[in-house]
Amino acid sequence: MDATLQSVTNAARLLKAFLSREESLGPSELARRLGLGKSAVHRLLATLAAEGLVTRDPNGSYRLGMVMFELGEAVRAHLDLHGAAGPVLVELRAQTGESSQVGVLDGDEVVYVDRLESTHSLRLFHETGRRVPLHCTSSGKVLLAAMPESRREAIVAAGFRALTPHTLVAPDDVRAELDRVRRRGWAEAVDEREIGVASLAAPVHGPGGEVVAAISVGAPATRFHAIPREHLVRCVVEAGEAVSRRLGWNPENLSSGRIGESLHARV
Repeated sequence: MDATLQSVTNAARLLKAFLSREESLGPSELARRLGLGKSAVHRLLATLAAEGLVTRDPNGSYRLGMVMFELGEAVRAHLDLHGAAGPVLVELRAQTGESSQVGVLDGDEVVYVDRLESTHSLRLFHETGRRVPLHCTSSGKVLLAAMPESRREAIVAAGFRALTPHTLVAPDDVRAELDRVRRRGWAEAVDEREIGVASLAAPVHGPGGEVVAAISVGAPATRFHAIPREHLVRCVVEAGEAVSRRLGWNPENLSSGRIGESLHARV
């Protein structure tokens, strides 16, 4: 095995040693359990400690670091979102007949983490795990609109690429669109990322009211326009609120993270 890959393997084995639930482990004990030399274990521990994956106690032993806790929380959040969204996506697809999906923010892109395909023979094939831009997708607009202003402005100021003649790229146009998203509580994108493709999205709120994801319906533009707009908005917004409640969000406790107001004012 390549030396670099062997080091990665040994680092993973070292971290897994803490699955024994012992509060801390010393270098000598780790070397014994892993069958490695003490010098190799010391080098691994020094590298992992520099990244915050382990932390050194005053007595020279090591315990898992806060970065490992943060990684675990990230995994738990994604598992919670998948469990909360699954039944709602089934209902949303049944209500609209179109593909339904949940997207989360990753850097300056949207990643679809859960998706159900349309029952129609003509479908949009966007697999789970696909990354799409923020500025020209309905899910991206929802997530961008919910960002803290400083972060949102930094992304808008960096500029966007036009993917079609309908893509909003001028900073003032993007800002105006995001203002509309925050006022009405949903976003749409028609022919903006790809000609002939349309979608409508609403926010998903976490327990504290922050926007943690977007739920959306996507379809060929001809079918999208054939669905009564008020019906589509109601289905998607209520789906977002249903997932939010399953995550522990209380709609009675409005927070600064929530976008949109009453449903009748959204269409």
